[in-house]
Amino acid sequence: MGKHSSRRVQLRLRRRKHTQKSIRGTAGRPRLNIFRSNTHIYAQVIDDDSGRTLAAASSLSADVKSEISDADKCGTAKLVGQEVAKRAIAAGVTSVVFDRNGFKYHGRVAALADGAREGGLAF
Repeated sequence: MGKHSSRRVQLRLRRRKHTQKSIRGTAGRPRLNIFRSNTHIYAQVIDDDSGRTLAAASSLSADVKSEISDADKCGTAKLVGQEVAKRAIAAGVTSVVFDRNGFKYHGRVAALADGAREGGLAF
């Protein structure tokens, strides 16, 4: 089996390829990139012009881990969204482009986006 042999992963990467052409993070409006695994969720605010990550949060980071004691996966995703928004605002970012990375806008992806909006990010 190859690295991306799962049919589900192949379909996600195919969806991702279509959106990667048009989504680009700039210094004024960086890209909020997410990755969702079966157990965890990760979010990064990336400036593609300079190739720098301005802010990041995940369900593994200590700030989020201390709050998620009994939260379900969607609740955890919302907390990660709020945390990445807090860190992005501290880095001087208020407006982002949402990059769902080929994942469908549903469930944990939508919960993370809602949490980021509640945290003060505009997209």
